[in-house]
Amino acid sequence: MKTLLVLLTAGKLGKFLLTGGSMLLSVFTYALVFGWRYAAGFVGLLFVHEMGHFLAARQRGLKVGAPTFIPFVGAWIQLKEQPLDAETEAFIGIAGPMLGSAAAFVCYLLALDSGNSMLFALSYAGFIINLFNLVPITPLDGGRIVSVISPRIWLLGIPMLILLFLWSRSPLLLLICIVAIPQAWRMLRDRNAIESAYYRAPANVRYQYAFQYLALAALLSVMAFEVHETLSLKHL
Repeated sequence: MKTLLVLLTAGKLGKFLLTGGSMLLSVFTYALVFGWRYAAGFVGLLFVHEMGHFLAARQRGLKVGAPTFIPFVGAWIQLKEQPLDAETEAFIGIAGPMLGSAAAFVCYLLALDSGNSMLFALSYAGFIINLFNLVPITPLDGGRIVSVISPRIWLLGIPMLILLFLWSRSPLLLLICIVAIPQAWRMLRDRNAIESAYYRAPANVRYQYAFQYLALAALLSVMAFEVHETLSLKHL
């Protein structure tokens, strides 16, 4: 009872219920389609990804809300304070895919050890989700990462996002296109905004993020292909 009162006083119970409740709802919804074991693992991978953003934001001293989940949409954290520069935004942006990729790799290692097809499927989902998030356009993580390199890279993200939608016909991708493309296009037309102090960073910082971004994208591509081939052989 005392613990409950402390949580209520600190305003943390609502955050716990929001995160825990939305996670349970997502697990229940995914379980109707994929079974509860896969659903729990999949939501766990999303949680680890979002905790990467959460921990990075806290490390930079920013106030941030706990992760929130919506079935078949994904998860996100709410930044209650905006980053002061593009480097901070990139630091928070890349932390999610990095931690999420590590979690997917753990699933892959466990799958190799056990031969469990479900673990292979979870690792594949983790690699694909984190790779998709690296598409270089906001509001995806990739757009936040490349902003410190050059916001003009968003020009590459626009056709990539359109091609992905034409290939998958996903309603979620359509929603992202509707939100992301006009926003990116307006920003790219505003030269003063692109050349503002927010996006300025030393050359070594830009090179550092460029290397991390490309290395992570390459690793995820290779791992996704490897797991896809493994799953294909298992179903022959």
